[in-house]
Amino acid sequence: MEYTLWSRPVVGDSMNSQKIALLTDTGTNTPADFLAKHDIRVVPLRITYLDGSTYESGVDITSAQLVARLGEEIPKTSLPSPQRIRDLLEQARADGYERAVFVTISSGLSATNQTVRMVAAQMGDFPVIVIDTLSIGIAAGLVVIAAAEMIDADVPFRSLQRKLDDLSRSTWVYFSTKTLEYLRKGGRISEPVYRLGSMLNIKPVITCNESGHYVVARKARGWERSLSTEVRLAQERAQAFSKVRLAICCSDSCDYFAELEGRLREAMGEAGVEIESVLHSGVSPDLLVHTGPDVVGIGIQGIA
Repeated sequence: MEYTLWSRPVVGDSMNSQKIALLTDTGTNTPADFLAKHDIRVVPLRITYLDGSTYESGVDITSAQLVARLGEEIPKTSLPSPQRIRDLLEQARADGYERAVFVTISSGLSATNQTVRMVAAQMGDFPVIVIDTLSIGIAAGLVVIAAAEMIDADVPFRSLQRKLDDLSRSTWVYFSTKTLEYLRKGGRISEPVYRLGSMLNIKPVITCNESGHYVVARKARGWERSLSTEVRLAQERAQAFSKVRLAICCSDSCDYFAELEGRLREAMGEAGVEIESVLHSGVSPDLLVHTGPDVVGIGIQGIA
């Protein structure tokens, strides 16, 4: 999954009427074509190996390159530097934007959100709204997409914080991996969960709780049952709404897009819930560090 860090819009042409820049981080997995279309600037999380080499996720290391090296070493991830964040905001201002919305992955999983808030507070006469999605991957990307649509629809800047915070609380992620090794080594799941899962072939479906931390949503025995469990969990969430947006993310080695979309459409039909859209997304290198090469997830966002 590769990103263009920013493009320079033509003022008065592609720029929205309120001159609001939209930024995010690579952990939201927002599709590259949508980023380019809406001039969304992306700050990359960093990936570091034992030899000291550091890469920017999606910029100078791709998902395929990251996976190719996992057999040799599982690297570490770290948040973007404050200067990198400031550079993106300053560039947006230089390009003619007068304020910004910055949407990040969960503060419960990364200090990116806190760092963005620190930098935003130093931007003087360039107001920045910072949104904590309390989620990760394409579910967080659904919030980015909604933010772009609200900005394009001229939702007042002062209203965006409340609306996007509310929407973040109506957006959920569910994902499974074929092996729990990477989640354990990254400290994302406990040793007992790892051992139980490995011994009994239990594939826990992971989600983010209300504070944005990873928790086990439900346990399933075997890979196929874990995928079915993801669909059921999405269906259960959807029943509180008349209309939802859905997203499916798959790593390169797990192409379940068509299969899961079919299952989700059937499940939503059974629940009497309208689907506004179904988005497909890859998985960024920084997320693959913690999930491993085989990960499949579902994002669901209630909108009506």
